[in-house]
Amino acid sequence: MRNRPLSTEELVEGVLAGKRRALARLITMIESDDPAVPEILGALYKATGRAHIIGITGPPGSGKSTLVTRITGELRKRGRTVGIICVDPSSPFTGGALLGDRIRMQEHSLDDDVYMRSMGTRGHLGGLSRSTSDAVRVIDASGKEFIIVETVGAGQSEVEVVEIAHTVIVVDVPGAGDDIQAIKAGIMEIADIFVVNKRDLPGAEKKATEIGAMLDLDQKMGDWRPPIVMTDARHGEGIPELVDRIEEHMRYLRESGVLEQRKIKRSKDELEDIMKFRLTRELLAKLQGSPEYERAISRIAQRDEDPYTVAQRLIAEFLASYDKK
Repeated sequence: MRNRPLSTEELVEGVLAGKRRALARLITMIESDDPAVPEILGALYKATGRAHIIGITGPPGSGKSTLVTRITGELRKRGRTVGIICVDPSSPFTGGALLGDRIRMQEHSLDDDVYMRSMGTRGHLGGLSRSTSDAVRVIDASGKEFIIVETVGAGQSEVEVVEIAHTVIVVDVPGAGDDIQAIKAGIMEIADIFVVNKRDLPGAEKKATEIGAMLDLDQKMGDWRPPIVMTDARHGEGIPELVDRIEEHMRYLRESGVLEQRKIKRSKDELEDIMKFRLTRELLAKLQGSPEYERAISRIAQRDEDPYTVAQRLIAEFLASYDKK
């Protein structure tokens, strides 16, 4: 009985009740692109949109995982429930996350009000797989008040986290590069809060000053000026102040109307992403392996036809086939 697969109804009821088995099973189904997922996510949709989502990004070695652990501990002290998604590089052999949740954040593993999951990037450019957004939604539906998404920390491509998170925290450390390099990295432009971690190291104050000077040059900044918080996550120093700034940013988003604007934009982006994905999947399922498709690829390779014209023709034929139904 323990290994009996959960039905769709059991998965929906289990997620809404916050049961770990249902959460784990559904996120695994999302990662494997199970055909039942859209129906289940649709049934859960009305229960989502309540969690505050925190994205944490920054270069490798900046202490992001330790910071996530400490933020989780502080939120728990304040009586908040927490979900965590750690986005790890995918294994080139299995496609799964290289770092499993068993070796991370052990101190919260027995807390029923904390749910943690590692997910692989599966080669997705931005370091966040498409399935990460759906997994966030599942944890949201389970009733967690805060969901923390920790990215791989691969540099410029990490900007994608802004599409998921309400509050983006960019972590930097002393000695990680000069201010010009930081600006080039691109991720500095997406921060709602800056964290200079490992504040006990030489150069921490200089790093904070450099970030502040960079913010002074930003002509596009709106009403929210990203605060700079100095932490020593290893020893838990500066964490209460950081969580204060997160809650302050939450209030700003609600009271300024920015949160509502982001909801509208995200809904539009999500709808368009889902339509593109499903249309592409259906189109390729029809074409891949067919003699016509193989001949088209061969003609393109031999320069007898260009891929733009072929793509336009195949899409037109695909859409016309739907008109005839």
